[in-house]
Amino acid sequence: MTVSVVLFTRDLRLHDHPPLRAALSGARGVVPLFVRDRAVDAAGFAAPNRLAHLADCLRDLDAGLRERGGALVHRVGDTVAEVCAVADETGADEVHMAADVSAHAHRREERLRSALAADGRRLHVHDAVTTVLAPGAVTPAASDHYAVFTPYFRRWSRERVRDVLAAPRAVPVPEGVRSAPLPSRDELTGLSPGLPEGGETPARARLAAWLRSGLDRYADRHDDLPGDATSRLSPDLHLGALSPVEVVHRARRAGGAGAEAFVRQMAWRDFHHQVLAARPHAARDDYRTRHDRWREGPGARRDIEAWKRGRTGYPVVDAAMRQLRHEGWMHNRARLLAASFLTKTLYVDWRVGARHFLELLVDGDVADNQLNWQWVAGTGTDTRPNRVLNPTAQARRFDPDGAYVRRWVPELAGLAAPFVHEPWKLRGKERAAYDAYPEPVVDLAEGLDRFKHARGRD
Repeated sequence: MTVSVVLFTRDLRLHDHPPLRAALSGARGVVPLFVRDRAVDAAGFAAPNRLAHLADCLRDLDAGLRERGGALVHRVGDTVAEVCAVADETGADEVHMAADVSAHAHRREERLRSALAADGRRLHVHDAVTTVLAPGAVTPAASDHYAVFTPYFRRWSRERVRDVLAAPRAVPVPEGVRSAPLPSRDELTGLSPGLPEGGETPARARLAAWLRSGLDRYADRHDDLPGDATSRLSPDLHLGALSPVEVVHRARRAGGAGAEAFVRQMAWRDFHHQVLAARPHAARDDYRTRHDRWREGPGARRDIEAWKRGRTGYPVVDAAMRQLRHEGWMHNRARLLAASFLTKTLYVDWRVGARHFLELLVDGDVADNQLNWQWVAGTGTDTRPNRVLNPTAQARRFDPDGAYVRRWVPELAGLAAPFVHEPWKLRGKERAAYDAYPEPVVDLAEGLDRFKHARGRD
């Protein structure tokens, strides 16, 4: 009978947690451990909104463990050093953790395995904890990963998804293990005003409500900007307050067209994770280079600042960027429009946009964020790399009455469609009444011509 350490990373839950269940099997004690790694802070991922969500998740996880006779051990420092220290203090001979896909996660795993082995201890890394399928579970014949989603999805859909594990009834934790105080969102500044509560308990409530009243309409309304018919579960999936395996099982049990469309989006999430697992450099470099010479200089910087502030003169783009700043979240269709506008219409490097999103998004997942940005920019896995989304055409289609724009761009609240999407078409006194809203930073036709010329397609 031994003591085992469970290293929590992006799997902050008790339901459907394979590392925890494996550690509890045959152990007389388990140390649930989370390490606030300063290397993650130094790399720029310690954004206030995600830190607040993390604090909520840790406190909820600790409460759940205490209900089961345990408690969360929280340490601050280098993950490998802290895990080894806890193992020394408790006499643990095994460490269990979830697999992850980033370059940082790969290095952490290698260092931890080596350090533990030097002390005669074992590291067990569990797949299908942060994704539905392990990144390498399905591969094409001639490659280590799929580069196109559709064939990946066909294979992914045929694979068996592992069973969901129940939350443990008891988690016996050895006494006397040193723990740092848990963080609190009250200690943070610069948070988005509309930030949701994090943690497994509210996440499971959101999932239940979504399955009950949102899933059946998802197929028809997931692109509806004012209707906001998306699940909003991405922050809960990002830090693992929800199990993606459980989410897929429960959606499939519900059935219907909405469930099929939603599960397809879960497959997109797995797709991006398997791409990043195979090509970690895609977090910072073009997956497929187009040899872009992105705009720089004063003009580009002015456009970038206008885009960040929601002052581009294109209402649907500005609404999207203001929603991001207020909620730490953005509707998926709005993300596509904002990203296309920056990379294609303004011809600005996708990394600028990806970095800004990571500064604000609660669900700022490296795989999803970076690879979605690359998909839109045409440097990623999109099979139509030069497509450009026209913001006014998209606004008329997905916000036909202008309700989304009026919600987030209050200076245009008095305008009806179609002018709410094209206020620059107003003349005289009518335009003067809305002069607090800027003129467009670029003419769409000029932006399109510039992009086509840059990509050699004019």
